[in-house]
Amino acid sequence: FIPAKYKDCYLTYLINEHAGQSILVFGATCNNVQRLALMLRNLGFPAVSLHGQMSQPKRLGALTKFKSGGRDILICTDVASRGLDIPSVDVVINFDLPGHGKDYIHRVGRTARAGRSGKAIALVTQYDVEVYQRLEGLLGKRLPEYKLDEETVLVLLERVSDAQRLATRELKEQLAASKDGRRGKKKGGRLMAGDGEDGDDAVENIVRNELRRGYAGGSSGRGGGFHNQRGSGGARKKQRRR
Repeated sequence: FIPAKYKDCYLTYLINEHAGQSILVFGATCNNVQRLALMLRNLGFPAVSLHGQMSQPKRLGALTKFKSGGRDILICTDVASRGLDIPSVDVVINFDLPGHGKDYIHRVGRTARAGRSGKAIALVTQYDVEVYQRLEGLLGKRLPEYKLDEETVLVLLERVSDAQRLATRELKEQLAASKDGRRGKKKGGRLMAGDGEDGDDAVENIVRNELRRGYAGGSSGRGGGFHNQRGSGGARKKQRRR
């Protein structure tokens, strides 16, 4: 299990470890999905969100970007993913565990389709023990462990913490803009959080540039804003389950 306070850091490490592959990340709430997408984009990852507070055109636009390869990381909720033609992916990451076994099966079924190899990873914290054990019971088997070196993961902590703060600020600004937009629209109009989710709006560019200035000299490229970084040897192991 992993400490809940480092959950974002573990997610970032896993995504960086699988850079260049198509990755589907499942979150429990719309706000958290949006926050994760903002955080990852602030770190230089090509992430796009898909959740229920987005208008249908925005959802389809996000899906098109993912399917075309314009974005290779899709962060979504279970509800938003249902009924949409999301293609097979290389890696599925359960950032938040689902409450039902059928949702877990539906999620991990997005990978290893048509004979392709794939990987499914779940981030299990100290608060997820009961849900995790229930999932194993419903599946009728124990899930294999995915081992990571905690000290190596936490090399990213400072950078991830900065990205978290900026993402939280951006999310608040998006929610405020959404409320202001609804007040100015006639009944039936819609401007929801996430309408600026593709990362091209001016506000997001400003905060992203602010983060990048703080880490000038870091390597970047398609699939990640930095590459694998190694901590000192001899660190204890933390285990994550698939």
